[in-house]
Amino acid sequence: MTRQQQALTQAILAHHSKSFALAGKLLPAWCRYDAAVLYAWCRRCDDAVDFADEGQASMKTSMEAPTEERGAAVVRLRDELSTIYAGNPQSDPVLAAFQELVSRHQIPRVYADELLAGMSMDVGVVRYRTFAELLLYCYRAAGTVGLMMAHVMKVKDPPALRRAADLGIAMQLTNICRDVAEDERRGRVYLPAELQGSDAGLLPSQHPQSTAAAVAELLRRADLFYRSGDVGLRRLPWRCGLAIRAARFIYAEIGAVIARRGFDVLAGRAVVPRMRKAWLVLRALIQTLGAQVVTP
Repeated sequence: MTRQQQALTQAILAHHSKSFALAGKLLPAWCRYDAAVLYAWCRRCDDAVDFADEGQASMKTSMEAPTEERGAAVVRLRDELSTIYAGNPQSDPVLAAFQELVSRHQIPRVYADELLAGMSMDVGVVRYRTFAELLLYCYRAAGTVGLMMAHVMKVKDPPALRRAADLGIAMQLTNICRDVAEDERRGRVYLPAELQGSDAGLLPSQHPQSTAAAVAELLRRADLFYRSGDVGLRRLPWRCGLAIRAARFIYAEIGAVIARRGFDVLAGRAVVPRMRKAWLVLRALIQTLGAQVVTP
């Protein structure tokens, strides 16, 4: 990876996600930049679909693109992915870095294909009837990222991969609960109708009580996936385990903030204060070192 690619991908990570940027600093040097490359490619795809900006994340506008443009963006992303896995030269530095990453770590294309399939589920008005439907979306949107990240960390055994996917799902469920109001403004209601006590998804802003109940249940289920993901952390090299455990604690704390507000996700975006994040990183360090002591 060139210095230009390293600087660009690190800048994208730092700009878009303070939590992941903090966790990234805890990673060992041998996979720190690879993790940033993976994040940068995922971020690029997400921006392309949300803003339909011809794949140039630096040209974002404040308005959502029409549905047909977002659908066209997914098609372009799939075409790009085909050129990446075919080994064609890439002029875009993020694509070039991602191409080198998937080749070096032998990341299966099916993971990236599934992630793009998840993005296609965001095209148009989003409504989910059942939790099972939402779970498929969460796997595609974030479980796949956990799988790719496991490969970056040189962990490829099936039991560990399953736990990595579960951790990604847990984080996505937390994201959904945090962003209910913002997503509604974009025409997306991820809360399953069955958890809202309705056959057709209710608009969160018009039904705060059913929304709070659905969010509480989603966070409860997210906790089950967090616990499953915890089992896989012991399979990681210790510095990798520290970084991922820190990210896991910080993300789960978002859910705790929402719970302390009585699951009122319409009152503003839940955030974790900086000092609380520092404590959670320390907690992650203590637990990671403790796991090293007891692991034979």
